[in-house]
Amino acid sequence: FRAMAEVMLWHAAKRGGESPEVILTPDAPQVRAALESALEKGWPFVVHIEFRSAMMAGDYEEQMNALENLLRRHPKHPFALTHMGQLSAEEARRLIEAHSNIHFLTSHANERFTSASRQPWTTMVDYGGLKPAWRELVIEHPSRFILAFDNVWERHWSDMYVEQAKLWRKALGELPTDVAHAVAHRNAERLWKLAPLK
Repeated sequence: FRAMAEVMLWHAAKRGGESPEVILTPDAPQVRAALESALEKGWPFVVHIEFRSAMMAGDYEEQMNALENLLRRHPKHPFALTHMGQLSAEEARRLIEAHSNIHFLTSHANERFTSASRQPWTTMVDYGGLKPAWRELVIEHPSRFILAFDNVWERHWSDMYVEQAKLWRKALGELPTDVAHAVAHRNAERLWKLAPLK
């Protein structure tokens, strides 16, 4: 294996229970085991916390404190929040400025996906391109964002996937070239120790 998939800490139930609720603390045995393995192998620790959903359940502060404690305990190890953590640009900025080891995976963070969902996903990219607050943050901190998709269900591999890729291609095309390459592939290459794209 060359990497580890996301570790679910706070996941709201979806699809009529087909995708069940998961709420774990970083001290849960399975989370500790996954983290120990990631630390040992030097793999980024990919965390799944749906902060907006947790906020609606009254768990936001507890989840944020748990994440920040993890980041502080392992300051030299990279962590990545999948689905942007359902955070706003302001919340992401605060984490980036407080923790040098936090990164964000862009999965589900485009209007093609968010408009088709009832979940409170982050929308970084709409049909007009990167939203201004996100554009500013990505340009200021290009090493913290990783282009990603999360194709869980069959419908995600349909035209929806192609349409999301088109939105991201347009958005990346609006960024300075070095920033676009960082987000599109160089950050993943660096963090997951992949052969660089030529």
